[in-house]
Amino acid sequence: MRNGASLTAAILFCLAGCAGNNPPAAAPEATMPATSAPPVEMPAATNALGFDRSYLDPTAFACQDFYQYSTGGWLAKNPIPAAFTSWGTSSNLAEENRETLRTVMESAAAKPASLRTPNEQKIGDFWTSCMDEQQIESAGIKPLQPELDRIAAMRSVGDLENEFARFQQMQIRVPFRLDSSQDLKNSAEVIAEVGQSGLGLPDRDYYTKSDEASQKIRDQYLEHVTRMFVLMGDDPSTAASEAQAVMGIETSLAKASMTRVQRRDPNAVYHRMSVGQLGAVTPHFNWPDYFAAVGARSVTAVNAAQPDFLREVDRQITATPISDWKTYLRGHLIRAAASSLSDKFADEAFRFRGTVLQGQKEQQPRWKRCVAAADNQLGEALGQAWVEKKFSPEAKRRSVEMVQNMIAALGDELPELPWMSEATRRQALVKLRAFQPKIGYPDQWRDYSALTITPGPYVNNIRAADSFEFRRDMAKIGKPVDRGEWGMTPPTFNAYYNPSLNEIVFPAGILQWPMFDVNQDDAFNYGAIGSVIGHEMSHGFDDEGSQFDASGNLSNWWTPEDLKNFQARAACIEHQFDQYEIEPGIHHNGKLVAGESIADLGGAVIAWNAWQKSMAGKPLPPVVDGFTPEQRFFLGFSRARARNVTPESMRLRINTDPHPASKFRVNGPLSNMPQFAAAFGCKSGEAMVRPAEKRCEIW
Repeated sequence: MRNGASLTAAILFCLAGCAGNNPPAAAPEATMPATSAPPVEMPAATNALGFDRSYLDPTAFACQDFYQYSTGGWLAKNPIPAAFTSWGTSSNLAEENRETLRTVMESAAAKPASLRTPNEQKIGDFWTSCMDEQQIESAGIKPLQPELDRIAAMRSVGDLENEFARFQQMQIRVPFRLDSSQDLKNSAEVIAEVGQSGLGLPDRDYYTKSDEASQKIRDQYLEHVTRMFVLMGDDPSTAASEAQAVMGIETSLAKASMTRVQRRDPNAVYHRMSVGQLGAVTPHFNWPDYFAAVGARSVTAVNAAQPDFLREVDRQITATPISDWKTYLRGHLIRAAASSLSDKFADEAFRFRGTVLQGQKEQQPRWKRCVAAADNQLGEALGQAWVEKKFSPEAKRRSVEMVQNMIAALGDELPELPWMSEATRRQALVKLRAFQPKIGYPDQWRDYSALTITPGPYVNNIRAADSFEFRRDMAKIGKPVDRGEWGMTPPTFNAYYNPSLNEIVFPAGILQWPMFDVNQDDAFNYGAIGSVIGHEMSHGFDDEGSQFDASGNLSNWWTPEDLKNFQARAACIEHQFDQYEIEPGIHHNGKLVAGESIADLGGAVIAWNAWQKSMAGKPLPPVVDGFTPEQRFFLGFSRARARNVTPESMRLRINTDPHPASKFRVNGPLSNMPQFAAAFGCKSGEAMVRPAEKRCEIW
C-alpha cells in the first residue's frame, strides 16, 4: 500500500487501551499448569471446536515463553519445506488457495475459446504461456532484444531519459520510482510522487554497512550480476567489469537514500512542489518531456519524497558515462525479466534471490510460480472466481459482525483513557467513527479490458500486464480518489490499514482458518482474527498513523501534552523490542518495528475488550480440553502466528521488515497484558510478566 499503509498477516497503525480493563479471574487449578511445572497429560488432538493440543510443547512453561508453550509442538513437527523460506500455520491454507487458483486457471485454459468470458481468456492464455516451457526455452532472451537494441543505441542524456521512461512504463526499476499518490495533506487530491529506487539489493544498508556479513552479500551480488551478464552473452572479464559499474551506480544511490526508519516519518517524505520546482531540484532532467513520455501529461503537482536523493540522481546523470548507464539498464532489464525467461536465467535469479538472500533450498515448481504471477498480474480477475469457491456469505456476515464489534469496543474504551485530554479524545473518536472497513472482496471488480494477454511468449505477457498497471496508476493523477479500490487481491492471506483513506481492509484469504473459523468458538476467533482486526485499527493511531486525521490528511490533531504522553508510550515499545535478540549479536531495531509492535499490542487489547463486550448477557463459555475461554483467547492469538523461518530469511527481515519475529510478536505484547497473566496464573518475576515500571501501555 502507498503512503505508509502497512501490510502483513497479523498486520500489518494504535488505539488500544490497557488501563481500566478488567482481567478475568486466574485459571482454576484443573486447567493447564502454567508456571512451576509443564503439563504432564496431553489428551488427544482435536475437539469439536477444532482445538488441537498437539500444537503445544509439553516441556515449556506458559509464563516463561508463551510462544514456545503454545506453538512448540507444531513448530517441531513442521520443518520448512525445501521450496520455502518459512512455514507457518497459515501455510497450508496458502497452499490450498494456490490449488484452487490452479484449478480456475486450468479450467479457463481448457475451455473452448468461443465459450470463454474476456477474463477467462486472459487467465487461460496467461496460464498457457507460463506453463509452455518448450516455448520459453526456445525463445531464450530473444523477446528482450528490442529493448536491448534501444539501450545499445543510446547516445545522450536525452536518450537516457527516454529509456528511463520506457522502463518506468514496464515497471522495471530505474534510479527513481514514479507513482500516483493521494496528497498527504489533501487526501481528496491524487498527484504524482517521485521517490528513491534503483537498487538491486533489498535495502540501502546492504551497500553501506561495513560488517563482514554485509561485505559477503555484496561479493555474492557482484558474482550474481556477473553471471547474468555472461548468460546474456558477454565474456567473463567484460561481465565482471560491467557488474562493478552496476554496483558503483547503485552504491551512490544507496548512500543518498533515506533509511527505512527515516521513511516511517510521513513529514520527512512529503515535499509537494510544482513541476518547475522539481526541475530546480534536478536541473539536468527534463520533467515535462518525461511525464509526457510516460503518459502522464496532466501532472502539475509532485511529491518529491526524497529531494536529496533526486539531487544525487541528477548529479549522476551527467557524471556517469553513458556506457555505464547502458550497463546499468541492461542489468536491471535482465533482473526484472529473469524469472519469466528460460531456465538458465530463472535459475540464476533464484540462486541469488532465493538461496543466498533467503536460504531457500529449492525453487517452487513452475505451476506454483505461474499461479503467483497470475495473482500478481490478474489478481481481481482470478480472485473473483476464487471467492465464488472459497468465501461463503456466512463467513462474510460473521467477519462484518466482528469488525463492527471491534470498532464499538474501542469506542467504549476511549472515554476511559486517563492520560488523554477531552480535546484529543473527541478527535480520536471522530477518526474511529470514520473508519471504512472493507471485508472479503471489492464491491466493484477491476476492468482488465484494456489488457491484451496472448498464449505467448510468457515474458511479453508479464510486460504487458506491468504496462497496463502502470497506465492505470498514471490515469489516477488529477482524478477523484477511488475509495473502492483495493490494494490486495481476495485470496491474499494478509490485511492492511491505509491512512490516506482511513480504511481497514481484510481480504477473504485471511478470513479463514487458522485466523478465522465459523466452527470455532468466539474466544478463539477473537484471539486470532479479532486481534488482526484490532491490529489494523491500531495502525490508525500508531506512531505513524496517529499523524493522519479522520479524512486521511497529514495533520496534527493532538494537544501538545497528549502527544508527549503518546510518544513516551511509543518509546517504551521501541525500547522493549530493542532488547530482543534474534541470534547472537543481532537485535531487533525498535524504531523500525515500533508501528507494528504498537499495533500488535493494541490489536490484542482491542480484541480482548471486544470479546468481553460480545459476551454480555450470554452464558459463560465452558472449559474446553482443560482450557478456560480466557486461555483459549490467548492460544488463538499465538496459534495463528506460529512460523519457522530460515536464518537467512530472518536476517533479511531484520534489515527490511517492520514486523518483529513471530516469537516476539506473541511474547512481546502479551507480556504487557495483565489479562494474560491472570488467565494463566503468571506471577511477578516470570518472563511473561513485565514489571509494572517497564510495562508498555499505549491506550
